[in-house]
Parts: sequence; structure tokens; C-alpha cells
Amino acid sequence: MHLNIIAFAIPLFVTLMLVEYFLSIYFKKPVFTFAEAIANINVGIAERLSDVFTTGIFYFIFSYIYEHYRLFTLTGGWWQWLCLFIFTDFIWYWYHRLGHEVNILWAAHVVHHQSDDFNYTVSARITVFQSLARGIFWCLLPLIGFSPSATYIMLLVHGAYPFFTHTQMIGKLGILEYFFVTPSHHRVHHSSNPEYLDKNYGDVLIIWDKLFGTFREEKAIPVYGLTKPLESHSFLWQHFHFPMEMWVALRRSNSLAQKLRILFGKPDDIDPAIRPFLEKKLLRRNRNINLNSSLSRYVMLQTIIILIGLFTILLFEKYIKPEHLFVSSLFIIISLISSGAMLEQKRWIFELDIFRIIFLMSYCWMFLGNVQWLLIFVPLVGVISVYYKVIKASYHSLFLSSYEQN
Repeated sequence: MHLNIIAFAIPLFVTLMLVEYFLSIYFKKPVFTFAEAIANINVGIAERLSDVFTTGIFYFIFSYIYEHYRLFTLTGGWWQWLCLFIFTDFIWYWYHRLGHEVNILWAAHVVHHQSDDFNYTVSARITVFQSLARGIFWCLLPLIGFSPSATYIMLLVHGAYPFFTHTQMIGKLGILEYFFVTPSHHRVHHSSNPEYLDKNYGDVLIIWDKLFGTFREEKAIPVYGLTKPLESHSFLWQHFHFPMEMWVALRRSNSLAQKLRILFGKPDDIDPAIRPFLEKKLLRRNRNINLNSSLSRYVMLQTIIILIGLFTILLFEKYIKPEHLFVSSLFIIISLISSGAMLEQKRWIFELDIFRIIFLMSYCWMFLGNVQWLLIFVPLVGVISVYYKVIKASYHSLFLSSYEQN
């Protein structure tokens, strides 16, 4: 049986998140907020799910580049792995730095910095777009001459390290601070303090920041998140607010030079008034959200179920038919959108939940080929149709009791 053992990273990292959470309670250090943690995990779920579709594609690209365009053939013992590690970390530094300095790359990376918390859940906050962007940078490794298999293994190992730097529970680490990226260094990177902006881009080694003048030691207490807080847990808004800001800026620009500056300039080149304009037009934010216990439990249960579903898909991906994989993935994405809307207490989450139920039942009937699903599906649709208003009112009363219509 060919199981994907990478799937076990999910329960491992979730366990570490829970350990950090309980330690924060024990030491009375409030570093978690419920809505932020759920939003962070939701973004990570989507990225992990996308790996099912993109990993094979990038492995094929790596192989093609290696076979046809490699500059050298770098194989051997420990020195090969040492060189691969150094090149990987060096490329990461420049990918990460450009991700902050070039708007078209910041549009993919900004989601990672939106959380006002800083804990292990933030490490999961990597978007599909960011994974695609950095995958392009990783193509340099097979071009240099590292084999696709060695590159893939190094990216797995290298990619695991940053998880442990996203925490406030670990202080400074003595002599390690001089060579490696530590939680202290990365806290600086995630802060919005003026003196900390655009600092400490390193992933494993801090030497690149010291070499290229982007290092800053942690002294003042960091304030986390964007310089202008997003103040939204909407899955869609988190992913698309900055691309939309760029689009509006492009529409308003009058010359090719302005358009190029918007695409390849720094985030500061985007008019800061555009986001409030879009928020007023599209977000319809409710600023008086008070999540009740019923909604919190519902969101938590849904997150647990989605994580179990993701783990199952990753573990058995070699045995899942493409059409089943696509529909299952689509259902998870819709559920993530629903979860974000619940945190925002949007009225339309009821309609989205009804759609999810019908979608799931239709999937079970069409793809599993069991006519018994019709005995559940048809009466359920009938009950929903007849008692729609009553069910909706009860749903809102249970989950949206603190909601003010927006």
C-alpha cells in the first residue's frame, strides 16, 4: 500500500499548536485568539490541499530543467547536501525579500502577515499563490545542477524549520542567535513596528540578513500584523484584497510607467485610500462581532472535520480518482469560505450551509453510486424547502444572536 507519509505532518503540527496553546495558558501568556487561529489554519488547509495538485507539476518542471538545462551535475556525498542547503536558503532569502519589495509578489505573500497574533498557527498561513511564486524561484536549484529528488527532499526539510520560529513562547537562544533564524529574529520580521519593517528575511540562516543589511535585533516589544490591520477573517478577502487594490490602482493609472510601478514597485506605491474604498464597496464589515459559544463550537467542529478530511485526502491521494479528488477539494474550499464567513457573522452563511449540504449529498449520490442516498437526499431537500424560513430563523438565532445586520 502506497500511503503518503507527508500527511502525518498535519497531526504532528496540530499537536504542536495545541501544546503551545496549553503552555500559553499555563504561563498566562495570551498569544492566541480564537478567530485568528481558525483563520490562520484555514489558509494553511487550502495551501496543503493545493500541494496535491502542484507537487507533481513542479517535480515535472524540476526534472525537465535538470535534464535539458542544468549548468552542472552536482551529485555526491555530504558536500552536495551542504551546497544544496546553502543555495536553498540563499534563494529563499531573495524570494522572501522580493516578496516584500515587489507588489506582484507581495500580493501572494501579504496573507502570511495579516494575523495580529504570532504563534504556531501563523506558520500555516501560506497561500496557494505564495507556494506557486516560490516554486518558480526553486527552479533555480535544478538549473544549477541539483537533482529533482534531492531538491524535493531539501525543500521538505527546509520548509519544516520555519514552523518553529513562529512563537512567542521561546526567548533568545544565546549563541544560536548569531547564525540561525530564531523565534526572536522572526518576531521582528512579523512586527509592524516602524524600526522592524522589512527586516530579517532569512529562513534558516540569519547570515544573509547580516550580509545584506536587513538584520535587526529584537529590542522593543513587537506589534504583529500589517501596518494597517486587515480586521477581517474572511477567507476570500484575506486572499484577494491586495490583488484588487492593485487592479484599482492599475485602472486609475494613466501611463505605462505608472502601471509598471504598480506591478513591480513597492507596496507603498499603492494609494492607501484604495483599501477603505474597496472595504466600503465589497466587505460590508460588521465591527461589533461577538462570537457566541454555539458558533465557536460549530466553527471548531467544522475545522476539525476539515482537517480530518485533508489528512485522509493526502494520505490516500494515490488511490483517489481525479474526479473524486476535485469534488472533495472543492467542498473543502467552500467550507473554508463558510468558516471565514461565520467568523465575520455574515447573513448568507445559512444559504451557504444549505448549499454545502446539497452539494455533499449530490456528490455521495452521483459518485458513490448508492441509490440509498436518494432516500436521505430527497426527503432532506423537501424538509428544507417546506420549513426554509423556520430553519433559517432558528439557525440565525443559534449562531448569529449578536449579529447586527450589515
